[in-house]
Amino acid sequence: MSAAFEPASATIVIVTYNRSHLLTSLLDSIICMDPKPGHVVVIDNASSDDTPSVVEGFNERLGTTLVYRRMETNTGGSGGFSEGMRVAYELGSEWIWMMDDDVELVEDGLAKMGKWAPRFKSIQGRRYDYDGSEFYWQYRVSVAMGIPIPFAPAAFDGSGFKEMNSGCFEGMFIHRDIVQQIGLPDPRFFIYWDDTVYGWLASLKTTAVIVDDFVLRRTREIKQWDMGLRHLNASSDAYRYYIMRNRAYMRHYYKQHGAYRPIAFAFGSFLTFTKELIRLTIVERKVRGTSNLFRGIRDGRKLSRDRSWTPMPPLAPLTTDAK
Repeated sequence: MSAAFEPASATIVIVTYNRSHLLTSLLDSIICMDPKPGHVVVIDNASSDDTPSVVEGFNERLGTTLVYRRMETNTGGSGGFSEGMRVAYELGSEWIWMMDDDVELVEDGLAKMGKWAPRFKSIQGRRYDYDGSEFYWQYRVSVAMGIPIPFAPAAFDGSGFKEMNSGCFEGMFIHRDIVQQIGLPDPRFFIYWDDTVYGWLASLKTTAVIVDDFVLRRTREIKQWDMGLRHLNASSDAYRYYIMRNRAYMRHYYKQHGAYRPIAFAFGSFLTFTKELIRLTIVERKVRGTSNLFRGIRDGRKLSRDRSWTPMPPLAPLTTDAK
């Protein structure tokens, strides 16, 4: 069992893009936290709004060290989280807590995550949805098909945790030892499947878990189709493109680790395509947008044939590593 958790050893990494009003709510929630992390890193994906001045306004009142990095271009969530994790790692952070700008932290969120830190090194907390209901996250992936298992059991037993083989950058709490071994998140994804793959890579190195503690609240309402037990959210043309294109990157990672099963993975891609058609026609009630799915498939095929592809490399240990 690891040593007791020290809150100052944790860094919160936030990726934001043109949503300063949401970022403000998140940073306000950090002010109210007890305990607070040692650092907060904000990665600004070249926002064109007032994000820089908003961040500057929190420098003196956040109650912990604030590090701001502005990217030259929009690198997507993947690029932002890759850079944010790099900064946190180089700060010597023992724990790195990833999140988008459209959540808030509950006051004792870090304490709740910290109680699991002596036992596990890749941890996902639970979230409240925008309306205050319990948000269900698909924490298990069918590796053969490369898709989330939509009806993995939601209930927890007395242990308070369930093993997972996936990840979500909206709340991933990961130890630097695992980051060092698997490297940074792959910025080539831009958006989609990046955290799924990263969480899976982490689960190959350690027992990854989702715990029965609510630590985040979603602050952005998303159009949904209520299916009873689960919801299907609205999407965007960009997401439709990348969800199909990035299947190629997922395939590369699976092949790298001996987990690629061609027939099953192709069926998973078909199911992903079908799901996106349902999302488009039933949730968003339109038919325009299918071209983005086909563009993603086309470009993914090109990426699949790229023999020069290599995975993200492990990180070199730093002399500042905490032991």
